[in-house]
Amino acid sequence: MAKARKGQAPEHGVTEAQIAVAGAGPSGMAAAILFARHGFDTVLIAPPAAASDGRTTALLESSVEMLKALGLWEAIVPKAAPLAHMRIVDATDRLIRAPEVVFNASELKLPAFGYNIENRDLNAVLAEACGHEARLTRLESRVCDVSISGDRAILALDGGASVHAALVVGADGRRSRVREAAGIEVSEWRYPQSALVLNLDHRVPHRDHSTEFHTRTGPFTLVPLPGRRSSLVCVERPETVEELMALSDAALAVEIERRACSIYGAMTVSSTRQSFPLGGMTAKRVVADRVGLIGEAAHVFPPIGAQGLNLGLRDVAMLGEIVAEAKAHGRDIGAADVLARYERMRRPDILSRTAAVDLLNRSLLSDLLPVQAGRSFGLYLAGRVGPLRRFLMREGIAPMLARPRLMRGLPLA
Repeated sequence: MAKARKGQAPEHGVTEAQIAVAGAGPSGMAAAILFARHGFDTVLIAPPAAASDGRTTALLESSVEMLKALGLWEAIVPKAAPLAHMRIVDATDRLIRAPEVVFNASELKLPAFGYNIENRDLNAVLAEACGHEARLTRLESRVCDVSISGDRAILALDGGASVHAALVVGADGRRSRVREAAGIEVSEWRYPQSALVLNLDHRVPHRDHSTEFHTRTGPFTLVPLPGRRSSLVCVERPETVEELMALSDAALAVEIERRACSIYGAMTVSSTRQSFPLGGMTAKRVVADRVGLIGEAAHVFPPIGAQGLNLGLRDVAMLGEIVAEAKAHGRDIGAADVLARYERMRRPDILSRTAAVDLLNRSLLSDLLPVQAGRSFGLYLAGRVGPLRRFLMREGIAPMLARPRLMRGLPLA
């Protein structure tokens, strides 16, 4: 198989392409692979990969279907752990508390809701796949500006080179230069919380359970990794996260075991620790003239409910579907009406997911009894009413009305 071309953009040179993807995170690489696989001359633009990312990502079943369609899943699954059971424990110690609820993938006739994988492993698989795409050129540069000239977008890169393309895909993260150059405004907000993220070894097997303790300060979530290992996302007050970060590995492991009620026995910290403040962002629109946004260039919210990257991969699959259909009908893939359809198809999913995660997070922080009662009663109903529980599980994986063709086992176009 022919390999992708790779390297620095030629100084002051011009690279011609049909589609330019800015940003080489998981969403950007998946988009570049999808476009190249479906016959588009594609350029992936991003600086050299940063140091290994110790965080993890839960790929839900709809994302797994897409990765299978791209022929990537066989390389990913040996490095991932299934999420067959999702347990929610109300650990708020408030007057009104919900009963423990366990969601089982088998109730939907699925082997797992999804699979958890370390980001460095996922990125390695995607990067290797990018390297084997003959229609994909990787330029290790940064996008400095985007301008439009007729039926082409012109991307100015650092070093003086440029890329000309019919369509620009902004996958360059929360501080997207593509989004800024396109003049797309955003709404941003902050929470009085920070997240501590790390990986653990533990004595007791997790048995494919993901366990989320709801606390007064936010979720404390243990997600399975291969073997007797789990990843942790601990959402706390910023000052508390600073205190936890200052502990020795041994002391931190003891504190985590205490917070986890020893469900997995003795623990050992097995990765570097990372912490970051929590906030959210949504782009006020996800398209501009010859520009479409995906992933964190379009939306950011807290690491709750395994929604972030899965929402971004739905962006990728839907944009790919719309662009492939435009090509099949001989249309301009960057035309305003083509991108307007992408906006219409993605906006409800982005807004509903953002609102749901925001509501859940704020409900944990609220001391208002009606809010506590509403959250507790909702979890009680989910645990007791089968049709409601199954609906919530299916929609938690991906909204049925917003699933692109690749996520339903159908061809792209």
